[in-house]
Amino acid sequence: MDEPLSHLRAQIDEVDQAMLDLLARRLGLVAQVGEVKGRHGLPIYAPDRERAMIAARREQAADRGVPPDLIEDVLRRCMREAYVHEKNMGFTQQAPDLGPVVVVGGAGAMGAMFARMLTLSGYAVRTLDRDDWHRAAAVVEGAGLVLVSVPIHDTVEVIGALPPLPADCVLADLTSVKRAPVAAMMQAHAGPVLGLHPMFGPDVDSFAKQVVASCPGRDPDASAWLVEQIRLWGARVHDVTAADHDAAMGLIQALRHFSTFAYGAHLASEDRGLADLLALSSPIYRLELIMVGRLFAQSPELYFDIIAAGPDNLELIERYHARFGEALELLRSGDAEGFTRRFTEIGEWFGSYAERFLEESRSLLAHADSTR
Repeated sequence: MDEPLSHLRAQIDEVDQAMLDLLARRLGLVAQVGEVKGRHGLPIYAPDRERAMIAARREQAADRGVPPDLIEDVLRRCMREAYVHEKNMGFTQQAPDLGPVVVVGGAGAMGAMFARMLTLSGYAVRTLDRDDWHRAAAVVEGAGLVLVSVPIHDTVEVIGALPPLPADCVLADLTSVKRAPVAAMMQAHAGPVLGLHPMFGPDVDSFAKQVVASCPGRDPDASAWLVEQIRLWGARVHDVTAADHDAAMGLIQALRHFSTFAYGAHLASEDRGLADLLALSSPIYRLELIMVGRLFAQSPELYFDIIAAGPDNLELIERYHARFGEALELLRSGDAEGFTRRFTEIGEWFGSYAERFLEESRSLLAHADSTR
């Protein structure tokens, strides 16, 4: 029994070695692709190319008796590594005649990330932080872009304290609320103004497939190069007004983070032991615990700022609290019919997205199960 098994295992080892050789070759080709993209101003992420390639490989896999989901998983992991590799390549400079870029808060994680990407794109980057504010006027002299990346609660004050900027300088920010910062920038600077919100943290591997909200302030044509530069880095830029952005962020960020905080507080108060909860959790419940736990590995000041920053967030959370109470009353009264009716109404609101989300979650759960 051991001999035939050893023979088969040896053949598997040979196949694994061949796959390693092919992956190394693929990464080498990716490096060449990155160089070509950099020279010709092409974005890291090409969604049409990715969709077509995945569809073709799934079809080829099915023809050869290989599970299509398997080949898609392998390819997506390869593409993720490719995006990480390409992020270190140079990028075509969209505004080659631009004056220096000043990142206010460049010592912070997000500011440093944008400073690095702008440097890779060929811009002369300066940073301005709290300790060297005394030389702010000299730092912003001749600037083509001033990018403010400071804590939410400091943003409006910092914008107001900026020295006069060149008339054609683009003033932009990276804050997760937009109405107040955009209004402050419009008041502080008579030139081009743009509000930006990266919908990700500074710990991402790459800009590829990440979302950046873009909120127009003044003279959008003057800042179009910056939006296009971010697209070249691989991000999807979504144009939205500052008011609509903040309303959406109340639901996407503030309410979600507050709910996670409350759930985490409840878990800690019940104190049943995370080891036991994890041991009994299937992949979907493990993912839920992971998403709760990751919040508490980060800055409490940051999340308080995010939750409390929007002027309408407290009212939104209070409405959520009231609806939570209404749902609880259905259970308290044993109203299965009312619960079913409300469940159906909510499902109708989700519409076709419910089935779409069910399918997407299956893929996520399969990946979670394989990495446990």
